Amino acid sequence: MKPRKAQDLRELNDEELNLLYKESIETLSKQSFQHALKQLHDTSYLKILKQDVARINTILNERLRAKQNG
Repeated sequence: MKPRKAQDLRELNDEELNLLYKESIETLSKQSFQHALKQLHDTSYLKILKQDVARINTILNERLRAKQNG
């Protein structure tokens, strides 16, 4: 899996981003659990998931601050 680009994420609306955020967090927790059990073959996927979660969270926070500031 390739990392998502911030530009592509910015094109999504808030609802889609929230849904994507929840799905990414859920996938990350499942993959982390598999990694702990030594069942995960592609460990680089964890890094990609963490970066995607951080990007999504950053975009959501930017939008929230923009709404608060007017």
